[in-house]
Amino acid sequence: MAEIEREAMDYDVVIVGAGPAGLSAAIRLKQLDADINVVVLEKGSEVGAHILSGAVLDPSGLNKLIPDWKEKGAPLNVPVKTDNFYMLGEAGKIRVPNMAMPPLMNNHGNYIVSMGNVCRWMAEQAEELGVEIFPGMACSELVFGDDGEVKGVVAGEFGKEADGSMGANYEPGMVLNGKYVFLSEGVRGSLSKQVIEKYDLGKGKQVQKYGLGMKEIWEIDPAKHKEGTVTHTMGWPLSESGAGGGSFIYHLENNQVYVGFVVHLGYKNPHTFPYMEFQRFKHHPMVAELLEGGKRVAYGARAITEGGYQSMPKLTFPGGALLGCSAGMVNVPRIKGNHNAMLSGIAAAEAAHAAIAEGRESDELTVYETDVREGPIGQDLFKVRNVKPLWSKYGLMASLTVGGLDMWTNTFGFSFLGTVPHGKSDADVTEPADKHKVINYPKPDGKLSFDRLTNVAFSFTNHEESQPAHLHLKDPSIPVDVNLPKYAGPSARYCPAGVYEFVGTGEDTKFQINFQNCVHCKTCDIKDPSQNIAWTVPQGGDGPNYPNM
Repeated sequence: MAEIEREAMDYDVVIVGAGPAGLSAAIRLKQLDADINVVVLEKGSEVGAHILSGAVLDPSGLNKLIPDWKEKGAPLNVPVKTDNFYMLGEAGKIRVPNMAMPPLMNNHGNYIVSMGNVCRWMAEQAEELGVEIFPGMACSELVFGDDGEVKGVVAGEFGKEADGSMGANYEPGMVLNGKYVFLSEGVRGSLSKQVIEKYDLGKGKQVQKYGLGMKEIWEIDPAKHKEGTVTHTMGWPLSESGAGGGSFIYHLENNQVYVGFVVHLGYKNPHTFPYMEFQRFKHHPMVAELLEGGKRVAYGARAITEGGYQSMPKLTFPGGALLGCSAGMVNVPRIKGNHNAMLSGIAAAEAAHAAIAEGRESDELTVYETDVREGPIGQDLFKVRNVKPLWSKYGLMASLTVGGLDMWTNTFGFSFLGTVPHGKSDADVTEPADKHKVINYPKPDGKLSFDRLTNVAFSFTNHEESQPAHLHLKDPSIPVDVNLPKYAGPSARYCPAGVYEFVGTGEDTKFQINFQNCVHCKTCDIKDPSQNIAWTVPQGGDGPNYPNM
């Protein structure tokens, strides 16, 4: 096969992903030097189309990046007024007093936001400064230099047929070269995964851990709406499956609430069905009473990095750096990572600007690594580093009691636990199905709870069906020959969009991939017990089209 010829464009800095980290880096670079050439490549159809977050935003990152954000019209319109935390049983609830929570858990001073809309606003600020932003440009390949350094990316390849051949309207895409390449793809990005493996960036670090976050937007009865109210829960319904996780309910403006549910992907029982846990949660009396008479207007899902401080890989590689969730900067007990993503973008931009000013390029931005680990990001994550491993190993109550005490002592700079390791990856912790009971989930009622395919329609997902599937099986025989008999085919359950299904019975059983449904959450890449599924980017612009997530 002849080598594909592509046009090339050169920039000072190439940024993959128009999330809070990538856009913060782009803005900061232009603030430092108006003449620096910066491009941001976004796989979504528009900026914000693939952004999904809770989100209660800690504004510390935005305060540093754009101190006058309020005057500039940033869409931070709903300050947190009320902060509630409940432990749920099947029919009741117990409120945990705010005074029992470590100070870092306080949400006052934060804002309930749509991070998709925040990113759309940030993109406007970036473009006003002269940043070039290209949505609908999926970055499918890395470009390497003669010494093995990252030199750029291939973006904008379109028109391949289902078998991978070049169709009549094939467009080869372009090579975008940079003195530095920033990967801010979000959780488990395909290019980030490559550089972590190629440069062994995880050496000496703990395995990364993940959760699956699912979210719906509801319009509710105005009489029940309490703008600025933040509610988090733990406990039911996850107690039966043994999985960890919890929920959030955030009252934003316009009589809307965000209803979300997070399931930690380190669960052992392969019969666990995270999506159905979410749907069952909405039938708890506290939640059902809030939602009755309302309507769901949007749905989406994405994985969340939960490994924290000890799981962050080395952040730099020859020619570039990992930003935000590509490295894993979520503070798990706070359920917040956007502020750290912004701070990482600022730090990376300052490191690259200084290097370019010195005439350097394509080397390692070691000062960025230092800034992240020793600065506000590292300090934020270090205080809570033991909450997640305690939860994974010893359960919810140990996390609440011992982990809570550890957060309190870390407030004063001390931990009697040191740093607790994570242990196995989320894929490796999955146990054979015959070790666990089948979980019988209630059928969705179509009013409070919904089947997956109905809900996926509210993610406004679309993929060009003639293209190759962007979900690759390393060995096509494993789903039917290994995962089905040993693990009861968990991909049919862990995917929140119904992408995977087993069709037929006995010797006629086939594994079907409905990639058109994919909401780009990456759960399959993370949780498949055989690590047989690789998530890659589809052609640019395809995937979900989230409105206000």
